[in-house]
Amino acid sequence: MIPAAPLSAALALGFLLGVRHALDADHLAAVAALASGERRLGRSMLLGTFWGAGHTTALLAAAVVVNIFRIAIPPEIEGALEKGVAVMLMILGAHVLLRAVSGVRMHGHTHGHDGVAHAHVHLHAASDDSHTHHHLLRLGRRPFLVGLVHGLAGSAALMLLALAAMPSPVAAVLYVALFGLGSTAGMLVISGLVGLPFALAARRAGVAELALRVLAGAASLVLGAVLLHA
Repeated sequence: MIPAAPLSAALALGFLLGVRHALDADHLAAVAALASGERRLGRSMLLGTFWGAGHTTALLAAAVVVNIFRIAIPPEIEGALEKGVAVMLMILGAHVLLRAVSGVRMHGHTHGHDGVAHAHVHLHAASDDSHTHHHLLRLGRRPFLVGLVHGLAGSAALMLLALAAMPSPVAAVLYVALFGLGSTAGMLVISGLVGLPFALAARRAGVAELALRVLAGAASLVLGAVLLHA
Protein backbone atom coordinates (compact mmCIF):
# COMPACT_ATOMS: atom_id res chain seq x y z
CA MET A 1 0.00 0.00 0.00
CA ILE A 2 1.36 3.41 -1.04
CA PRO A 3 1.53 5.88 1.91
CA ALA A 4 -0.91 8.79 1.91
CA ALA A 5 1.64 11.46 0.98
CA PRO A 6 3.03 9.67 -2.12
CA LEU A 7 -0.53 8.77 -3.15
CA SER A 8 -1.56 12.42 -2.91
CA ALA A 9 1.47 13.36 -4.99
CA ALA A 10 0.57 10.74 -7.60
CA LEU A 11 -3.00 12.05 -7.80
CA ALA A 12 -1.74 15.63 -8.13
CA LEU A 13 0.57 14.47 -10.89
CA GLY A 14 -2.45 12.93 -12.61
CA PHE A 15 -4.15 16.35 -12.63
CA LEU A 16 -1.04 18.05 -14.05
CA LEU A 17 -0.65 15.37 -16.71
CA GLY A 18 -4.27 15.98 -17.64
CA VAL A 19 -3.54 19.67 -18.13
CA ARG A 20 -0.56 18.73 -20.31
CA HIS A 21 -2.71 16.23 -22.22
CA ALA A 22 -4.96 19.07 -23.38
CA LEU A 23 -1.99 20.46 -25.35
CA ASP A 24 -1.79 17.47 -27.71
CA ALA A 25 -1.83 18.52 -31.36
CA ASP A 26 -5.04 16.68 -32.22
CA HIS A 27 -6.83 18.34 -29.29
CA LEU A 28 -5.63 21.80 -30.32
CA ALA A 29 -6.70 21.21 -33.92
CA ALA A 30 -10.13 20.03 -32.83
CA VAL A 31 -10.81 22.94 -30.49
CA ALA A 32 -9.56 25.45 -33.10
CA ALA A 33 -11.96 23.99 -35.64
CA LEU A 34 -14.81 24.08 -33.13
CA ALA A 35 -14.06 27.64 -32.01
CA SER A 36 -13.68 28.99 -35.53
CA GLY A 37 -17.41 29.65 -35.83
CA GLU A 38 -17.68 31.61 -32.57
CA ARG A 39 -17.39 35.37 -32.20
CA ARG A 40 -17.63 35.51 -28.41
CA LEU A 41 -14.81 34.44 -26.12
CA GLY A 42 -17.15 33.04 -23.46
CA ARG A 43 -18.76 30.66 -25.93
CA SER A 44 -15.36 29.50 -27.15
CA MET A 45 -14.40 28.65 -23.58
CA LEU A 46 -17.67 26.76 -23.17
CA LEU A 47 -16.67 24.63 -26.16
CA GLY A 48 -13.48 23.62 -24.36
CA THR A 49 -15.42 22.82 -21.20
CA PHE A 50 -17.88 20.60 -23.08
CA TRP A 51 -14.94 18.90 -24.80
CA GLY A 52 -13.42 18.20 -21.38
CA ALA A 53 -16.72 16.81 -20.10
CA GLY A 54 -16.92 14.34 -22.99
CA HIS A 55 -13.26 13.42 -22.64
CA THR A 56 -13.59 12.79 -18.90
CA THR A 57 -16.80 10.80 -19.35
CA ALA A 58 -15.06 8.41 -21.74
CA LEU A 59 -12.02 8.02 -19.48
CA LEU A 60 -14.10 7.34 -16.38
CA ALA A 61 -16.29 4.81 -18.19
CA ALA A 62 -13.17 2.98 -19.39
CA ALA A 63 -11.64 3.14 -15.90
CA VAL A 64 -14.71 1.63 -14.25
CA VAL A 65 -15.00 -1.16 -16.84
CA VAL A 66 -11.30 -2.03 -16.73
CA ASN A 67 -11.12 -1.99 -12.92
CA ILE A 68 -14.35 -3.87 -12.26
CA PHE A 69 -14.26 -6.46 -15.04
CA ARG A 70 -10.47 -6.52 -15.51
CA ILE A 71 -10.92 -6.29 -19.27
CA ALA A 72 -7.87 -5.03 -21.16
CA ILE A 73 -8.46 -2.85 -24.20
CA PRO A 74 -7.19 -4.82 -27.23
CA PRO A 75 -4.58 -3.09 -29.44
CA GLU A 76 -6.87 -3.56 -32.45
CA ILE A 77 -9.63 -1.53 -30.81
CA GLU A 78 -7.15 1.08 -29.63
CA GLY A 79 -5.82 1.46 -33.17
CA ALA A 80 -9.33 1.70 -34.61
CA LEU A 81 -10.24 4.43 -32.12
CA GLU A 82 -7.12 6.40 -33.01
CA LYS A 83 -8.05 6.16 -36.70
CA GLY A 84 -11.51 7.35 -35.71
CA VAL A 85 -9.96 10.49 -34.20
CA ALA A 86 -8.11 11.10 -37.46
CA VAL A 87 -11.29 10.76 -39.53
CA MET A 88 -13.15 13.00 -37.10
CA LEU A 89 -10.48 15.73 -37.46
CA MET A 90 -10.78 15.52 -41.23
CA ILE A 91 -14.56 15.85 -41.05
CA LEU A 92 -14.28 18.81 -38.68
CA GLY A 93 -11.77 20.52 -40.95
CA ALA A 94 -13.82 19.95 -44.09
CA HIS A 95 -16.93 21.26 -42.32
CA VAL A 96 -15.14 24.44 -41.22
CA LEU A 97 -13.81 25.06 -44.74
CA LEU A 98 -17.23 24.56 -46.32
CA ARG A 99 -18.86 26.86 -43.78
CA ALA A 100 -16.19 29.48 -44.32
CA VAL A 101 -16.61 29.49 -48.09
CA SER A 102 -20.40 29.28 -48.11
CA GLY A 103 -20.72 31.97 -45.41
CA VAL A 104 -18.74 34.64 -47.25
CA ARG A 105 -20.74 37.74 -48.12
CA MET A 106 -19.32 40.39 -50.43
CA HIS A 107 -20.40 43.95 -51.03
CA GLY A 108 -18.80 47.00 -52.60
CA HIS A 109 -19.18 50.74 -52.63
CA THR A 110 -17.61 53.69 -54.37
CA HIS A 111 -16.62 57.11 -53.17
CA GLY A 112 -14.66 59.98 -54.62
CA HIS A 113 -11.55 61.93 -53.67
CA ASP A 114 -10.62 65.07 -55.59
CA GLY A 115 -12.94 64.10 -58.39
CA VAL A 116 -11.55 60.55 -58.69
CA ALA A 117 -13.87 57.61 -57.95
CA HIS A 118 -12.61 54.69 -55.86
CA ALA A 119 -14.24 51.29 -55.49
CA HIS A 120 -13.94 49.18 -52.31
CA VAL A 121 -14.96 45.56 -51.86
CA HIS A 122 -15.61 44.12 -48.37
CA LEU A 123 -15.83 40.49 -47.29
CA HIS A 124 -17.97 39.39 -44.35
CA ALA A 125 -17.87 35.94 -42.77
CA ALA A 126 -21.15 34.63 -41.41
CA SER A 127 -21.15 33.48 -37.77
CA ASP A 128 -22.67 30.38 -36.21
CA ASP A 129 -23.43 32.32 -33.02
CA SER A 130 -26.86 32.06 -31.44
CA HIS A 131 -28.08 34.27 -28.62
CA THR A 132 -30.79 31.98 -27.30
CA HIS A 133 -30.48 29.66 -24.31
CA HIS A 134 -32.24 26.99 -26.36
CA HIS A 135 -29.10 26.57 -28.46
CA LEU A 136 -26.74 26.10 -25.52
CA LEU A 137 -27.20 22.33 -25.66
CA ARG A 138 -26.63 22.43 -29.39
CA LEU A 139 -23.44 24.38 -28.73
CA GLY A 140 -22.18 21.69 -26.36
CA ARG A 141 -23.30 18.62 -28.26
CA ARG A 142 -20.57 18.58 -30.89
CA PRO A 143 -17.56 19.36 -28.62
CA PHE A 144 -18.87 16.80 -26.09
CA LEU A 145 -18.90 14.09 -28.78
CA VAL A 146 -15.47 15.16 -30.04
CA GLY A 147 -14.08 14.96 -26.50
CA LEU A 148 -15.76 11.58 -26.04
CA VAL A 149 -13.98 10.17 -29.09
CA HIS A 150 -10.65 11.63 -27.96
CA GLY A 151 -11.15 10.13 -24.49
CA LEU A 152 -11.93 6.67 -25.86
CA ALA A 153 -8.90 6.77 -28.14
CA GLY A 154 -6.55 7.69 -25.28
CA SER A 155 -8.05 5.47 -22.60
CA ALA A 156 -5.95 2.34 -23.21
CA ALA A 157 -2.57 3.92 -22.40
CA LEU A 158 -4.02 5.82 -19.44
CA MET A 159 -5.56 2.67 -17.96
CA LEU A 160 -2.21 0.86 -18.07
CA LEU A 161 -0.52 3.80 -16.35
CA ALA A 162 -3.20 4.11 -13.67
CA LEU A 163 -3.35 0.39 -12.91
CA ALA A 164 0.44 0.17 -12.69
CA ALA A 165 0.90 3.24 -10.48
CA MET A 166 -2.10 3.09 -8.15
CA PRO A 167 -2.41 0.73 -5.16
CA SER A 168 -6.11 -0.07 -5.61
CA PRO A 169 -8.91 0.08 -8.19
CA VAL A 170 -10.52 2.99 -6.31
CA ALA A 171 -7.28 4.95 -6.39
CA ALA A 172 -6.92 4.18 -10.10
CA VAL A 173 -10.40 5.53 -10.87
CA LEU A 174 -9.68 8.62 -8.75
CA TYR A 175 -6.44 9.14 -10.68
CA VAL A 176 -8.35 8.98 -13.98
CA ALA A 177 -10.98 11.40 -12.64
CA LEU A 178 -8.30 13.93 -11.67
CA PHE A 179 -6.58 13.43 -15.01
CA GLY A 180 -9.87 14.21 -16.73
CA LEU A 181 -10.44 17.23 -14.52
CA GLY A 182 -6.97 18.51 -15.39
CA SER A 183 -7.56 18.04 -19.11
CA THR A 184 -10.88 19.90 -18.80
CA ALA A 185 -9.23 22.80 -16.99
CA GLY A 186 -6.44 22.88 -19.55
CA MET A 187 -8.85 22.82 -22.47
CA LEU A 188 -10.98 25.58 -20.94
CA VAL A 189 -7.93 27.87 -20.89
CA ILE A 190 -6.71 26.74 -24.30
CA SER A 191 -10.10 27.21 -25.95
CA GLY A 192 -10.13 30.74 -24.58
CA LEU A 193 -6.67 31.44 -26.02
CA VAL A 194 -7.61 29.85 -29.34
CA GLY A 195 -10.94 31.68 -29.45
CA LEU A 196 -9.39 35.09 -28.72
CA PRO A 197 -8.09 35.74 -32.26
CA PHE A 198 -11.47 34.74 -33.72
CA ALA A 199 -13.27 37.09 -31.32
CA LEU A 200 -10.94 39.96 -32.20
CA ALA A 201 -11.12 39.30 -35.94
CA ALA A 202 -14.92 39.15 -35.79
CA ARG A 203 -15.02 42.86 -34.95
CA ARG A 204 -13.85 43.56 -38.49
CA ALA A 205 -15.76 40.61 -39.98
CA GLY A 206 -13.62 40.63 -43.09
CA VAL A 207 -10.58 39.00 -44.63
CA ALA A 208 -8.84 38.37 -41.27
CA GLU A 209 -11.76 36.39 -39.86
CA LEU A 210 -12.13 34.40 -43.07
CA ALA A 211 -8.39 33.65 -43.14
CA LEU A 212 -8.44 32.38 -39.54
CA ARG A 213 -11.36 30.07 -40.28
CA VAL A 214 -9.69 28.68 -43.39
CA LEU A 215 -6.44 28.17 -41.44
CA ALA A 216 -8.25 26.33 -38.61
CA GLY A 217 -10.15 24.11 -41.03
CA ALA A 218 -7.08 23.32 -43.12
CA ALA A 219 -5.00 22.51 -40.03
CA SER A 220 -7.60 20.07 -38.75
CA LEU A 221 -8.02 18.46 -42.17
CA VAL A 222 -4.28 18.05 -42.79
CA LEU A 223 -3.49 16.76 -39.28
CA GLY A 224 -6.32 14.26 -39.56
CA ALA A 225 -4.94 12.99 -42.89
CA VAL A 226 -1.43 12.68 -41.41
CA LEU A 227 -2.69 10.74 -38.37
CA LEU A 228 -4.83 8.50 -40.57
CA HIS A 229 -1.79 7.39 -42.58
CA ALA A 230 0.66 7.32 -39.67
